[in-house]
Amino acid sequence: MATREDLRRIALGLPETTGDETGSSYAVAGKAIAWTWMERVDPKRARVPNSDVIAVRVADESEKEVLVEMDPSVFFTEPHYNGYPAILVRLPAIHVAMLETILRGAWRCRAPKSLLRATRDGDLPRA
Repeated sequence: MATREDLRRIALGLPETTGDETGSSYAVAGKAIAWTWMERVDPKRARVPNSDVIAVRVADESEKEVLVEMDPSVFFTEPHYNGYPAILVRLPAIHVAMLETILRGAWRCRAPKSLLRATRDGDLPRA
């Protein structure tokens, strides 16, 4: 099962990917690929970070639907993400290899075309 350290290692192993100092978000070329989920615990209060769940950018809504159907114990969504191409991922439930696959896909969605070309159209090294 994946940890926050696995997330950090994999994300920062992707070309030109940066992370904030707290390890809550990762981006390529200033575009977010993964971030800590802000959960609405109390409907009358502000959202709070849930360190066991990350949001990860996906190509589109259909990819999100496929992932949720594939394994709802790992992947889910909430109304806040309706119409937005991101999936919520339970870190303690996902295998590290699958986390790497999801993050690599997010990177490909957000990386500039010039960077994709420079990495042989997204042929990324393994973390």
